[in-house]
Amino acid sequence: MNDVRTVMGIPVSLDARPVVSPELVDDAFGVLERADAVFSPFRRDSEISRLDRGELSEGSADLLEVLQLAARFEADSGGAFSVRAAGRLDADGIVKGWAVQRAAELLESGGQRDFCLNAGGDIAVRGGPEPGRAWHAAIRSPWHPRAIAGVVALRDEAIATSGAYERGAHLHDGRTGEIANAFASVSVIHPSLTVADVCATAIMALGPDGPAWAHDSYGCSVVTISHAGVLDAIGDVRWARAA
Repeated sequence: MNDVRTVMGIPVSLDARPVVSPELVDDAFGVLERADAVFSPFRRDSEISRLDRGELSEGSADLLEVLQLAARFEADSGGAFSVRAAGRLDADGIVKGWAVQRAAELLESGGQRDFCLNAGGDIAVRGGPEPGRAWHAAIRSPWHPRAIAGVVALRDEAIATSGAYERGAHLHDGRTGEIANAFASVSVIHPSLTVADVCATAIMALGPDGPAWAHDSYGCSVVTISHAGVLDAIGDVRWARAA
């Protein structure tokens, strides 16, 4: 079963095997839709926008959970990751990974054992597409949309990628407010997509020390592509096809 919907302004696909119940699929996508309603910085009526304007003194349990997680990651990264890096409250650097991770956990608790949930290249998987096989995730070239830098094998884990090639230079260093572009591309593998998503953003700000920080602090595996085109990896990266 393959279902693709537009949520949070991006295409989100669910490849589940065998066919999952329609109700469970709707519930999983509902997690992402609710996250968009709470966290979208582009919606004036979202909780995070209202909080940023001072119209809320406190938010929902989801908003508080994400902000508490963000504060922990900010402290751990020495301020490189921050939901106020660009000068306004913006949880985009954590909320997509957090929401997709929640949706994956809901699918798993609903009995789905083999699936791939892909939200614009941030991917959470369980099991495999068939017995004995892992899911494959391609890391694209930062310069050529149809060129693949490598393919990693995933099983019961997640991968998040940060770079400027899709949305332009949109990441900021929380310590300085400056654009964070230490690498052309950063891909982080971890059992939790929340952790992978945040670490991918933080590494872009931390620079050369970032991959080792993510590996030592959270056990992440990291694949970086430098602006000169050099691919490097740290941790247990299982290549299905290397560059």
